[in-house]
Amino acid sequence: MAGKKPNVSKEELLEYYREMLLIRRFEEKAGQLYGMGLIGGFCHLYIGQEAVVVGLEANAKEGDERITSYRDHGHMLACGMDPKGVMAELTGREGGYSRGKGGSMHMFSKEKEFYGGNGIVGAQVPIGAGLAFANKYRGNDNVSFTYFGDGAANQGQVYETFNMAALWKLPVVFVIENNHYAMGTAQERSTSTPAIYTRGEAFEIPGEAVDGMDVLAVRDAGAKAVAHCRAGKGPYILEMNTYRYRGHSMSDPAKYRTREEVQKVKEEHDAIDHVREMLLTGKHASEDDLKAIDKEIKAIVSEAAQFATDSPEPDVSELWTDVYA
Repeated sequence: MAGKKPNVSKEELLEYYREMLLIRRFEEKAGQLYGMGLIGGFCHLYIGQEAVVVGLEANAKEGDERITSYRDHGHMLACGMDPKGVMAELTGREGGYSRGKGGSMHMFSKEKEFYGGNGIVGAQVPIGAGLAFANKYRGNDNVSFTYFGDGAANQGQVYETFNMAALWKLPVVFVIENNHYAMGTAQERSTSTPAIYTRGEAFEIPGEAVDGMDVLAVRDAGAKAVAHCRAGKGPYILEMNTYRYRGHSMSDPAKYRTREEVQKVKEEHDAIDHVREMLLTGKHASEDDLKAIDKEIKAIVSEAAQFATDSPEPDVSELWTDVYA
């Protein structure tokens, strides 16, 4: 982007800043609650990857769907789900999106067209294409944003899905959130091709690699992918090169990478700092304005945590609801 002025308004920049900050502060609080024993089971935090979902959601319209894997709280907040309901679900309370029965990995919102974090690696990819199939069948121009990671990109069902999506020209944007470590194995040790998006070439699915730490680069690439899908040209692959600051899950000490490596990304490539810098140098906001936004976001997150801890645990009768047979 050197020498090129980004095409973005002050309002948009502030909006992206606020949304990314909400995800980060929410995830930091979730990490605290986990440490206090208020969140049980698995918990995968999105800290570091905020620009991916915020940049892509900037291109979404009413009716577009999104589906992802288990590192999903960021996706929920970015599509407008209520932080209170998300936090209450994390803590297994009645006020949660799945009434306390889904936890971190399995909540959804039909209202916001969010079809869940899914616990089985790669299993959300065919479901995402199924959502796109429904759009095509109904004759609307909605798009399915189907997120998966670099680890899931090695799963067989991903390629079966690529084949069908290309064959039927389904309006699905496959988003590979490449944070380079899957559960803990560096990409170069597990993946034969350095650029994962090129795997769509066998199916004639166009794709590109994007700087997933730059919200504007993500937004622009997303606009191109979404236009391709809405025009009936079939699927598109976006490989978002991003980075998570925490371990794979809360129980992962992340010994497979150095502290220096993480620190270097935080200092040189942090997505939120990047927007903060643009706001300050462009004189769109002062340090005090940004402090006020942070204070406001922290209040929203504290309120969500309070709501979650105040919400009762689900009644035993809930064991028998939402059961197929």
